[in-house]
Amino acid sequence: MGNLTKQQIEELAIHLENAELEAYEVTKITDDFPDMTYEDAFDIQWEIRRRKEERGNKIVGMKMGLTSWAKMAQMGVEHPCYGFLADYFSVPDGGEIRHAELIHPKIEAELAFVLKDELKGPGVHIGDVLRATDFVVPAVEVIDSRYKDFKFDLKSVIADNSSSTRFVTGGRMAPPSELDLKTLGVVMEINGEVVQTGAGAAVLGHPAASVAMLANMLGERGESLPAGSFIMIGAITAAMPVNPGDNFSVHYQGLGSVSGRFV
Repeated sequence: MGNLTKQQIEELAIHLENAELEAYEVTKITDDFPDMTYEDAFDIQWEIRRRKEERGNKIVGMKMGLTSWAKMAQMGVEHPCYGFLADYFSVPDGGEIRHAELIHPKIEAELAFVLKDELKGPGVHIGDVLRATDFVVPAVEVIDSRYKDFKFDLKSVIADNSSSTRFVTGGRMAPPSELDLKTLGVVMEINGEVVQTGAGAAVLGHPAASVAMLANMLGERGESLPAGSFIMIGAITAAMPVNPGDNFSVHYQGLGSVSGRFV
């Protein structure tokens, strides 16, 4: 159950969304609302989502966050979280991202699953995800927590739409049957220098496990992943900070590359 009132949820949604839209830092909201629950945190995120849709923004996908055991340990959190992707988060492959519109962005190498069938939790497993997937495509997520120095707890980050801000997708798509998703290798370069490498198994042991977990988490709220959903699975590599002028390119085994630059 939630402990916050409807008014507090609305006020916190406005507070966090304004920090995103105007690119300024805030302190983690659990400092002021220590009694808030996970349900409250998701209620705030869904209220931010509602506000965007009311303004005419389209929700174009979902993302999982904190999906590696290492990242959970690093951030001191218990389980992964999800966020939504709004239309204006999308940057074309090779495109420019305005650093000034963000606070302290970092990039992560990910994969995205595009569904041909609906997935509705509870009880969704890897096999269901692979059967329901139309294709997998490379994606780079730009994360940008609105919290000062990226300092947050899990409830605060969920309320902040799990640090979502921009994403780039491109490369080449392939059905999951053509890929060994666990061993699929990824190499991230910034300004021509290799800064991170990883493989699909970094995400909860198997990339499809992330989509299954998302479907099951959404199921708790009576929501599902409709056919056509675009789902980013979380970081295969550690998140790397980026500065204005930086170019990045991420190479995916058998799936081409995704690139962009910060201006």
